[in-house]
Amino acid sequence: MLVCRYWRDVAIDTPELWADICVSPHDSLEKAHRKLARSKSVPLDITINFTPRVDNSSGAMESIIHAMDLIRPALWRARSFRLSVPNKPQAHAALLRCREEAPYLESLCIRVFHSMQEDHYSSPCLPLFKGHTPRLRSCSFTSFNFNWDRRVVSNLRVLQLGGYWNGSSPSVDTLLDILRGCPGLEELALRNMSDVDPEACVSLEHEFISTKVVKLPRLTKASFYYAGIMRTRMLLSQISFPALESLDFCYLDNLTPVLEHLRQQSLTSLPLKYLRIESSFLNEPKFIMLLRRLTSLVTLELVDVEDVTCFLLKNLSLPPVAHPWVCPKLDRLNLDGCTALEWDALRGLVESRLSGRPPQLSSASAAAASRSSFISTASASAHIHALSLSRPATPTMQPCRLSSIDVTRCHQISKEMVQWLKMYVRDVRCEPAKGIWGESILP
Repeated sequence: MLVCRYWRDVAIDTPELWADICVSPHDSLEKAHRKLARSKSVPLDITINFTPRVDNSSGAMESIIHAMDLIRPALWRARSFRLSVPNKPQAHAALLRCREEAPYLESLCIRVFHSMQEDHYSSPCLPLFKGHTPRLRSCSFTSFNFNWDRRVVSNLRVLQLGGYWNGSSPSVDTLLDILRGCPGLEELALRNMSDVDPEACVSLEHEFISTKVVKLPRLTKASFYYAGIMRTRMLLSQISFPALESLDFCYLDNLTPVLEHLRQQSLTSLPLKYLRIESSFLNEPKFIMLLRRLTSLVTLELVDVEDVTCFLLKNLSLPPVAHPWVCPKLDRLNLDGCTALEWDALRGLVESRLSGRPPQLSSASAAAASRSSFISTASASAHIHALSLSRPATPTMQPCRLSSIDVTRCHQISKEMVQWLKMYVRDVRCEPAKGIWGESILP
């Protein structure tokens, strides 16, 4: 962009505009050198990003070393440092140059793409930044071996660990020690780790009986993505998280014991607003028992969960007598890949959340209503309005109307059923019907 020399002088004399330093195959060293000179002494956001696509190029290692040599004199004023390299030798070479103190460093991200690689670079390049990072609050490590040194991951607010396999994966005791050193932790993410030995966990369960629970009063977000069901179960049994609002479980086999730990936590405080379960097994009655305690839940995502049936939807739409609604604040429901659900149960859930009353149709009338549910918008609206007027008001909290439903890959839901859902739900997501050439023909 062309500007006059006055605006150019203003831009050059404003060091904050040049504080974002990036070196990658698309960002040259000359550009980084220019920004370093113009940024003067302001805190820097430094990114060195070399994807695996350039792993086989002869100049990848040389480029990373040149980038670190250029940035090394300015590391003392780094506010955030992100390093992404294809393999461990390149990470080792880069981190050997992180020997200066980093008094302003707040965020540290180190990512090694080839996480399964075994080589002689398993020893960590410690201590990073001479161990002087008083402001460090966020750490994200992927396949980076820091020998699980607590000095690197202490007093954090955000901790993300991933890509640790076989002997490199952390034990439950190691993670608990790290969490004890982060009492103000707000976000925890464990991703892609080999599970711990089940026999070792049996002995740990007896030791944990007399062990003090790790309290994380500020933890609001937790994610466990292929982190091992035994590790997840043991961790959740030994930590307290009374402020948790967002929780992800993905690829964790049988979640039933974990659901019991969550239910026990809910007896004191569990203001969960977002819950996602993907490709895992669970006991549906126990899951419903947990949902009864989650009165603040706004978003429920169940992706490829084969154990979810109409029993769940009926409990969401038909609370027991003299009992409150299950998840009365539920606003968004994701049933992607849940093929065991039936249309009548899903339709009853939508109707009950519209009228604020559980559906009380007989089986014959329900079947007739299901056959005639696609007649017109006006007749369906009149039917819902009549249901709401025919039942007396109850003093319990009324449920919120669903604003989003995802029935992608639910092949039992036909095109006509999706059109009916769109009349009462603002956002309906589904797998569009395909033409003979693969084009979408369903609006």
